[in-house]
Amino acid sequence: QRQLVESGGGLVQPGGSLRLSCTASGFTSDYDAMGWFRQAPGKEREFVAVIGRTGSTTYHADSVKGRFTISRDNAKNTVYLQMNSLKPEDTAVYFCASDVVARQGRWQGIGSWGQGTQVTVSS
Repeated sequence: QRQLVESGGGLVQPGGSLRLSCTASGFTSDYDAMGWFRQAPGKEREFVAVIGRTGSTTYHADSVKGRFTISRDNAKNTVYLQMNSLKPEDTAVYFCASDVVARQGRWQGIGSWGQGTQVTVSS
């Protein structure tokens, strides 16, 4: 059974850092582009970052560029999201997705999704 499990969320003060992890089980994720999305209360799910199969290609949303960094370790079947200089507007549930593709001008996860991990940025 294909499964993605996120971890690393929590409560952090503005300006702080967190690192999210997403580990795949039941399949080898290194064949897929992997990505992170987030959904804040009352808002639609939005794209955060995507990383190619080898990790050499990444793309980050403008809202997180320069603060967040996506990376992957295919030997561990794990994708990471390093989040620095966190802001209250980064508060959301963060989801990991496999097989992330660009369609109709939007990044979409068309493979498996994790259950999400809550990130709260507040003083």
